[in-house]
Amino acid sequence: MKAGIVSYGAYVPRYRITPAEIGRVWGTDGASTGESLNVRRKSVPAPDEDTITISTEALRAALVRGAIDPQQIGALYVGSESHPYAVKPTATVVAQAVGATPNLTAADFEFACKAGTAAIQTCLGLVGAEMIRYGVAIGTDTSQGAPGDALEYSASAGGAAFVVGRERVICRVNGTLSYTTDTPDFWRREGQRYPSHSGRFTGEPAYFRHVTECAHRMMESAGTTAESYRHVVFHQPNGKFPQRVGKQLGFSEAQMRYGLVTPHIGNTYSGAALIGLANVLDHAGPGERILVVGYGSGAGSDAFDLETTDELPAFDKSFGRPVQWYLDGGVEIPYAVYAKFRGKIHMGGG
Repeated sequence: MKAGIVSYGAYVPRYRITPAEIGRVWGTDGASTGESLNVRRKSVPAPDEDTITISTEALRAALVRGAIDPQQIGALYVGSESHPYAVKPTATVVAQAVGATPNLTAADFEFACKAGTAAIQTCLGLVGAEMIRYGVAIGTDTSQGAPGDALEYSASAGGAAFVVGRERVICRVNGTLSYTTDTPDFWRREGQRYPSHSGRFTGEPAYFRHVTECAHRMMESAGTTAESYRHVVFHQPNGKFPQRVGKQLGFSEAQMRYGLVTPHIGNTYSGAALIGLANVLDHAGPGERILVVGYGSGAGSDAFDLETTDELPAFDKSFGRPVQWYLDGGVEIPYAVYAKFRGKIHMGGG
C-alpha cells in the first residue's frame, strides 16, 4: 500500500477500580471474577473526561511525535460507541481542539468495538488515493456496564490515535481485509442507558468465529502463518478471549505480550486493539511484522498485516506517555467514587 502509519499516541484516564472492589459492593467474589476474565483492574474516566478529551489527548501526542502540522490533516474520524452527543459529532470538536484546518472531512464512526479500525481503513483509502496528505483515525470509548452486570467488571475508558500518511512511514500496511455478518451478540437501543448482551453467545459464535475467520483470511491473503509475525494484537473484551483465540491460531504468549493490555486497564472497547498496537509500536524495532485483528459486536472483524520500517528507531516518542506508563500507573478508587464519576447514582422524583 502507498499509505501507512506515520505517527500515533494513546491516552488512558488515571483512575482505577479492581474487580474485588466491585464484587464487594454486590456481594460477589469479584476477585475470582476478575481472575476468570484476566482483568486485574480497569480504568475509570474522571467526571470531566469523555471520548472528546481522550481523543484530543491521544491525537495531540501523535501530532507532536510525528512533527505533523494539523493544518495538513485532510480527514479526521473518531470511532466510538460512547460519543458524548447523540446528535453532534465528536470529530469536529477534536479537529478544532488540535488546530486542524476547516478544509477537511470529519465524521464519527460506529461499529461497536471496531469503529477505530474501520476508521484506519478509510484513511488508508483516502491517503493511498492521494486525495489527502494525512488522515487521522481514533478509537476511543468510555464504556459502561449496568451496575452489578458482568460488563461492569471490565468496561473501561481509553483511546489511541493513528496518523496515516505516505511520508516517513514508521509502520507499513501490507494489506487489510474484513469479515462481517449480522450476529446480534451485543446491542443498546436508542434511549437505553446501558447495553445488553447475549452472555456466552458473545464468545461463540460471535467473537471467536469472526476473529479466527478474519485472521485466517488475512494470513491466506498475505501468504503468512502465525510464525511469520513478531507480534499479534486481538480485540480484547477481557484478558482471556484474546489468549484463547491466539492459542487457537498458533500464536505464542511471547507474540501476544505487548498487544495484550486489557488485564491492566480493562476493556476500552474501540480503543482496545489500538492501544495494544500502540504498545507494540512502543517496544518494536524495525522490520518486525505485526498482525492486528479487531472485532466489533453486531458483528465484524478487521485485520491488518503490518510491518515496522527503518523510520521507527528515529521516531520521537518523548512527548506524551508510553502505553506501559498507563498499564503500570493509576490511582485506585472505591466503588462509591467510581459510581459518582460514572453517573450511576440517580435521584428519583415524584
